[in-house]
Amino acid sequence: MSDGGDHPREACGVFGVYGPGEDVARLTFYGLYSLQHRGQESAGIATSDGGPVRLRTGMGLVSHVFDEPDLARLQGHIAIGHTRYSTAGGSLARNAQPIVVRDRESGSEIAVAHNGNLVNADVLREDVAAMGVELHGTADTELIAHLLTLAPAGTWEERFHYVMRRVSGAYSLTIMTPDTLFAVRDPLGVRPLCLGRLGDGWVAASETCALEHLGATIEREVAPGEVVQIDANGMRSFFPLGQSDRTAGCTLEYVYFARPDSRLSGELIYLARERLGEELAREQPAPPSADLVIGVPDSGIP
Repeated sequence: MSDGGDHPREACGVFGVYGPGEDVARLTFYGLYSLQHRGQESAGIATSDGGPVRLRTGMGLVSHVFDEPDLARLQGHIAIGHTRYSTAGGSLARNAQPIVVRDRESGSEIAVAHNGNLVNADVLREDVAAMGVELHGTADTELIAHLLTLAPAGTWEERFHYVMRRVSGAYSLTIMTPDTLFAVRDPLGVRPLCLGRLGDGWVAASETCALEHLGATIEREVAPGEVVQIDANGMRSFFPLGQSDRTAGCTLEYVYFARPDSRLSGELIYLARERLGEELAREQPAPPSADLVIGVPDSGIP
């Protein structure tokens, strides 16, 4: 585990786009740029045109990791991307996401980008090692990717049921196969994930600001426990573990992580922070001797 210093470290950014005919690598680049505030340690983009996954990851900011030749090489009609804070596994180049693994049976590749933290990662690491999997990094994202390939059942509904029954913790995921984009949110909805339309395609992102930056139409949030599947047949969704009335969205999204111009549960973050400040002033009024009231630097100032 890397040293988090004075900063909470749970706020990776994930992005995904299904857009035949679009420059999906460039769209993902701009989407990640809009999510840069959620992670500055590393960035990555994976694309697919139906064949082998094209991948570029690196340490540092989005603008430092990718140049024009990189984006030109990342051809395809599907892409996912990631900006990272090391919540688990340490700040290492081999933990940069998306993480790509190969399905043992089909031979096709699966790429995964993850925002969250699995609380049972140590147990899962032992489980997949016992199944003969050699892990190349220490991030828990790799565990999710391998579990998808190890799932004994054939349909995606059955695969996700197998995985989501085994993982515990927070996860908002964008997942790419050669022909399909998935957007997945854990049953408690701890981390945000939203959907938008861009022309005839679809976009998924951690925050609405990334969708608006691309000119996409915001459709809705991915529901807690929902798997959204997007391919040539359109968009469909399912709930592998059923729908739960109990949710536990992280309040730090409102006060720290999210960008002020994003919306969460329909609420503009900027206005939510203003109202939180008003409530704080009512509960803890400034003493008469105070000269000035200021926000805490590097915090959730509107």
